[in-house]
Amino acid sequence: MEISISAEVYYEEADELLSRGDIVQACEKYYKAAEEAVKLLVVENDLKEVIKEVKEQGWDSKSLNDAVTELSYKLGDDIIDMWSSAVVLFTAREYLDKDLIEYYKRSIKMLVEKAKQGFNLTVPK
Repeated sequence: MEISISAEVYYEEADELLSRGDIVQACEKYYKAAEEAVKLLVVENDLKEVIKEVKEQGWDSKSLNDAVTELSYKLGDDIIDMWSSAVVLFTAREYLDKDLIEYYKRSIKMLVEKAKQGFNLTVPK
């Protein structure tokens, strides 16, 4: 049995919404999947400064962007590109067509997979 992380659940919900033609809601769910993946990566990589900031002020756009910057130092600049795709999906959700969403969602999928790699989420039978 495999256990899903929250980012994966949001991603699957987004795919379902996109298949039904609900583009705006799908984009919002893809963004939420990316957001949850970033949060998991912060914990996995023990980013103490970001964790401290979040404990004091909570998660917001600034803390998420700070997290992505810090993660890029550890994981490489591709994390910035993945996050950028999420931001585009969220901010331009009312103007994107399905083909563009399909393009951007690939980066979200990579981000979710990167977050999941840190957890061994297969439960033995």
